[in-house]
Amino acid sequence: MHDQQDSDGPGQDPQEFYNKLITSVPGILYTFWVSADGSEQRFPYVSQRVNDWFGLEPEALQKSADGLFGIVHPDDLAGILESIQTSALNLTVWEHCARLKLTSGEYQWFEGHSEPDRLSDGSTLWYGQFHNVQQYKELEQTLRESEAEHSYQAGFQKLIADLSKEFINLHFGTIDECINELLKNIGQFFGVDRAYLFTFTDNYQFMANTHEWVNPGVSALMDRQQNVYIGCFQWWQQQISGMVSHNKVVFIPDASELPDIADGERELLERRGVCSMFAVPVKVRGRVTGFFGVDSLRQRRWREDQGDLLIIVSGLLSGALERHNLEQKLLSQSIRDPLTGLHNRRYLMPRLYEMLGRASRNQETFAVAMFDIDHFKQINDSLGHLAGDYVLTEIAGILEQQTRGMDVVARFGGEEFVVAYSLEQSDDVGRMVARILQAVRDHHFKFEGSPIEVTVSAGIAAVTDLPQIPSSPDPVIGKADRYLYLAKQAGRDCFVDASGTYRI
Repeated sequence: MHDQQDSDGPGQDPQEFYNKLITSVPGILYTFWVSADGSEQRFPYVSQRVNDWFGLEPEALQKSADGLFGIVHPDDLAGILESIQTSALNLTVWEHCARLKLTSGEYQWFEGHSEPDRLSDGSTLWYGQFHNVQQYKELEQTLRESEAEHSYQAGFQKLIADLSKEFINLHFGTIDECINELLKNIGQFFGVDRAYLFTFTDNYQFMANTHEWVNPGVSALMDRQQNVYIGCFQWWQQQISGMVSHNKVVFIPDASELPDIADGERELLERRGVCSMFAVPVKVRGRVTGFFGVDSLRQRRWREDQGDLLIIVSGLLSGALERHNLEQKLLSQSIRDPLTGLHNRRYLMPRLYEMLGRASRNQETFAVAMFDIDHFKQINDSLGHLAGDYVLTEIAGILEQQTRGMDVVARFGGEEFVVAYSLEQSDDVGRMVARILQAVRDHHFKFEGSPIEVTVSAGIAAVTDLPQIPSSPDPVIGKADRYLYLAKQAGRDCFVDASGTYRI
């Protein structure tokens, strides 16, 4: 058996052992007492290091805590006292950070942690320690010297990580949605009024607003900022040169204080209510192709590292656009019909899946129109396959001319074409299909001097024609194909939808 002396060390006094043990603790151990009415405060016990660090005698603190509170930074004292009162009231763990003055006169950050205990006389006694956390605070200082800044940076990093993941998992054809989502998230995070993306022409003489997010109540400008001539803006041309040559971030802290050379730019910004803005270059394959920007419509204080944070966003955009452009080139051969230049079924089907998704999530509606060239086999048999190819190419051109940029036009196979219409409430898909049938009828088809009479038939199926939104486009396409068959049976040169047969 070992006696107590053995456990403390050979010949070692227990109090000496205890003092050495206390000395080995990095911080200051203490008990802190507050009377029931809060009028008295003292440290019944505090380790000797309090003298080493702050020049305070433990014996004096045992009588009154005033000496230690006297070295608390004035800006932190109220917070300490309030936290002590809260801990005493609720008997919750006391944890707090504050700056204390060292013997050198320098303030450094210390963090305290202690457990409260209510004594029989109503007073409160805490058992705990506090230690120097200056090195951690100095690290935080790079993140703007506050816990809020740490939270801000963490939130920004999470936002970028989430957006990066979204771009990494980007599906073909969804880049615009991802960019719009990025602008919305970034705009809300930074508390700006607008976030947008512009592209330049190759000679940097024109620019166009391709994507935009605005705060509720703020006027959207994208429709008015297409093909904008900027060659006349001398100051802005200088800024573009800085973007191109040095990857420079353009910061306008106050539009009203732009130099005289920027009179035109100042007038334009003030007309649009812009008080301050950032513009960050966006690069694709090493070349500045545009810029990402944010506007504030009110005077505000920007972060010192605002430009650096926006460069991170711009880098994300640049990477996504570069990847998208590369994918566009790589996929172009596989998603376009080599004869007509239209998209093919490989492109059409993912777009239809996207439309189904939006219909399910946002109650957006769409319709599929299937077109078939009437008596196409006779054209091939009588005039040859080159004549048939000519007719196919002409029909493709008519479809592109008679549809909108938001619609998807594809060669479905053989002499069949499909147009997927994204519909607003006021859109009349029947009228749009009728225009195509009329345009084909009015077109002068002529191959090697021989005129060709060409008409088309069509079947139209809207997603709302189905009892419920399907999980795949097949039911919509199948219904359009069925209506096309009925149009053929009805004598061709007409279209059929859920309401019946229509002739031009």
